[in-house]
Amino acid sequence: MLNLLVTQMAAMTVLACSWFAVAQYRKRNDLADIAWGIGFIVATLAALIAEGAMTSRSLLLFMLVLAWGIRLAVHIGFRNAGKGEDPRYRKWREEWGRNAVLRSFLQIFLLQQYLVLVVLVPVTYVIWRGDGPLGMLDAIGVLVWSVGFFFETVGDYQLLRYKADPENKGRIMRTGLWRYTRHPNYFGEVTMWWGVYLIAMAVPGGWMTVIGPVTITLLILGVSGIPMLEARYEGNAEFEEYKRRTSAFFPLPPKE
Repeated sequence: MLNLLVTQMAAMTVLACSWFAVAQYRKRNDLADIAWGIGFIVATLAALIAEGAMTSRSLLLFMLVLAWGIRLAVHIGFRNAGKGEDPRYRKWREEWGRNAVLRSFLQIFLLQQYLVLVVLVPVTYVIWRGDGPLGMLDAIGVLVWSVGFFFETVGDYQLLRYKADPENKGRIMRTGLWRYTRHPNYFGEVTMWWGVYLIAMAVPGGWMTVIGPVTITLLILGVSGIPMLEARYEGNAEFEEYKRRTSAFFPLPPKE
């Protein structure tokens, strides 16, 4: 297991440095959002190479990570094309002043890629110990993952189409999946990683990898996900009404 982690950390360091160099050249740190999904793919590949073998369960998880990572990277790349740097990253750059370059590397690119390794612990563990036939727990895990993938993919697509209509500029989306949760894409991402954890639980000792889904859940619910995004809409009357009626995370019928 240690050999896998060391290999992954080396791969993540190279990836962070590469994306940071491109971000410096392009003068936009929001490229880190594209690097997020790609990091999971690279780290999984690094573990598979270090292990030197692939079981049916590790292949299953690799396919799930690959599908999610590619879709997310392509979506974010398409969403940001032709636009300026995300306001969140621009604000950090301004606040950090002359330390912006160093802090961007350490706090955005390097830290993010190391967080990937924490979230990915269930996958890494399965690659290390994931022998044995697939069973019911694997099937349930894939089902849970699929629900999450649906919410993230459809939620992103609905929001992209909504924002593409000039008449919706500055408005708050309240239709589709966004009628039932203010963040269907975040709900989807968290749900997917709990599905991955269920697959890891099919391996002896897999329950110990719970740090993975717990980490992504805490990041999205309390750190860089919902709080940071919703802070941009403070004081917006339409958003405050939407917030009052709509669940922040779990899909629920809107309040009357």
